[in-house]
Amino acid sequence: MTATAAPSPAPGPDHAHELAAARVRHALGPVTVLRSTALGGGLYNSARLVELADGRNLILKTAPPATAPALTHEQGLLGTEALFHRLAAPTGARVPTVLHHEPAGPRAPSEWLLLTYLDGTTWDTARDRLTPADHTALRRSLGESLARVATVTGPAHGYPRPAVGLTAPDWPAAFTAMLHAVLADAARFAVPLPAPAELLAALPGRFHDRLAPVRRPALVHFDAWEGNLVLGPTADGTWHLTGLIDGERAFFGDPLAELVGLDPLGTAEDDPDLMAGYRSVTPSLTLDTGARARLALYRIYLALIMRVESAPRAYDGTFATWLDTWSAERVTRQLAVLDDLEARDRA
Repeated sequence: MTATAAPSPAPGPDHAHELAAARVRHALGPVTVLRSTALGGGLYNSARLVELADGRNLILKTAPPATAPALTHEQGLLGTEALFHRLAAPTGARVPTVLHHEPAGPRAPSEWLLLTYLDGTTWDTARDRLTPADHTALRRSLGESLARVATVTGPAHGYPRPAVGLTAPDWPAAFTAMLHAVLADAARFAVPLPAPAELLAALPGRFHDRLAPVRRPALVHFDAWEGNLVLGPTADGTWHLTGLIDGERAFFGDPLAELVGLDPLGTAEDDPDLMAGYRSVTPSLTLDTGARARLALYRIYLALIMRVESAPRAYDGTFATWLDTWSAERVTRQLAVLDDLEARDRA
């Protein structure tokens, strides 16, 4: 099918539903859309649950207009998500099936993505119903699934959209570009940093020898926190991992970076169950001094992203206050980790 934009229906009492129905018919042909419902929980893209007369449930995701303020790496995020799902699916990881991706263009002011719906509930919603045995099994399954995703090798290091300018033939150069981009975004949006910009910008060069051993650009989801993990109950009452969603932050680089995206679930590298699952696929994973230095660098990078994105996304209230405090503490703590690791090297 030629990728052309779905027509926009005339304004009416339920414009969002009519637009969703038009996009689904554009992607799938003459199907009957019974209803569509806005879903909450997203902080950037909007999402709707679309129910078809043939019994299928789909997810329609829509990005903000291409003219909306965004971080440098946030151009074409739904294209990144589509790519992630397409690459991850053959590894055995449970991800939605991509039915259609429409880039922003002259007739589509916002890019959109149509996916199959994964039955279940997110880990954060089910958390209070999980037993210790559930937790152990799920962490092992998650580690195994993410290790399988990391077996995918990209064409270059960095974000998978060359137009963004954050790709490079080696990981130190790519990570330098990625970190420098978010620092430039902080300056562009006048976001105060928790440490001097010069100190933060110098980190990839300072720890070049720790980044250089990463030679293969592995696929990294980088946002596999419990809100992006779908669980389902089994016949015996236990829970299993039924899906990994929202791959819009994905990049190609150090597979260790995946552990940082898991931080809301606890420090992944210190979780024996998750690491056992990961090593069942990749026994060679090591957590030496170099690996721990890289983890600290990636934690600083993610904290800076979350801090700076609060400006273009206009976060406010309690969440904005918490994020400001958390990101500052996070960066300060990880800089101390790097200082300590450097001191051990010199000792």
